[in-house]
Amino acid sequence: MLNIFTLANGRLAQEEIESLEELSHFQPIWVDLESPTVEEKRWVKQYYGLSIPEDVTDEDIEESARFYEEDNGDLHVRSDFLIADPDEPRNVRVAFILNQHNAELKSRGVLFSIHDEDVPVFRLLRMRARRAPGLITDAKDVLLALFDGDAEYSADTLEGIYDELEEAGKRVLRGNVSDETASEVLGLIARQEDMNGRIRRNAMDTRRAVSFMMRQRMLDAEQFEDARQILRDIESLDSHTAFLFDKINFLMDATVGFININQNKIIKLFSVASVALLPPTLVASVYGMNFKFMPELDWALGYPYALALMVASALGPMLYFRKRGWLK
Repeated sequence: MLNIFTLANGRLAQEEIESLEELSHFQPIWVDLESPTVEEKRWVKQYYGLSIPEDVTDEDIEESARFYEEDNGDLHVRSDFLIADPDEPRNVRVAFILNQHNAELKSRGVLFSIHDEDVPVFRLLRMRARRAPGLITDAKDVLLALFDGDAEYSADTLEGIYDELEEAGKRVLRGNVSDETASEVLGLIARQEDMNGRIRRNAMDTRRAVSFMMRQRMLDAEQFEDARQILRDIESLDSHTAFLFDKINFLMDATVGFININQNKIIKLFSVASVALLPPTLVASVYGMNFKFMPELDWALGYPYALALMVASALGPMLYFRKRGWLK
C-alpha cells in the first residue's frame, strides 16, 4: 500500500496512490509504504529516484547500518516500533529515508517510511495531524512526531501493565492461593514481563534514533528542543520499566511461594500419615514374628486384640498431632 501525505492549510492530508500518474498531482512531505508491492517500489524509483532494497526491514541488519547518511545527504534510520497486541506483542522494524534536498520534489524534503504492517503510532499521528493545524511543517517534523508518539504509546502501554499487575497482586496477596489461581497469575505475570521488556528495548531504540538526528545537526532550534523533550520522556520511561521489573519479580516470588506452601501441605499430610502408621506396623511385626505358635489358634480373641491394639497405637499419634495443630 502506497500513501502520500501533503500539507493542506497546516494539516496533514492523506492520499492513497493507485497509479504512477497520481504521484505527479501531489507534492508530499511523507511517503508511506506499507508492505509495498514490486510495482509500488518501481513507481517510487521512477518518480522519486529512490531505490528501496529488498532487505530494508530485515531484523538481522548490522547495527552500523541502522543509522547513516549517504553521500547525497539522504539520512537512513531504521527503528523499531511497538505493537502492544495482548495476544502477540511485537516490535516492528520501520525503515526511514529522509530526502532533504531534492529539487524535483519542490519541497523542504520528503520522508519515506517502509514497513511490513500497520503501526499504531502511525495511525495516531495521522489522526492528530488532521485535527491539529500547525503540528507538522516539514518532513523532519513528521519523523520527530513519530518518535514522540512512540514514546507516548509506550507510556500508555506501561499504564496498562500497572493495571494488570495490580489485579494480579490482589489475587496473590489475599492469601489461600490455589494451584489453578497461581498458574493463571504466573501466566499473566510472564506476559507483562515480556511486554515490559519490549517497551524497554523500544525506548532504547528510539533514544538512539533521536540522538542520531541531533548529532547530524539537521534540526532547527525548535525541532532540537522537541528532540530533547522526547529524550527526557524516554528517560522517565526507564524508571517505570525498572520499577515494573522489581514488582514483577516480587509477584513472581510470592506466587511461587504459595505454590510451595500448597506442595508442603501435601508432603506434610504424607509425613503425618507415615508417622501415625509406624506404631501399628510395629504391633503387626511383633504379633506376627515373635510367637512360636500362632496365638489365635489357642485364643479366640487373638485377632481382635491385635487389631484393637494397632488402632489404639495409631490414634495416639493422631491425637497428639491434632493437639499441636499439625493437622490444620
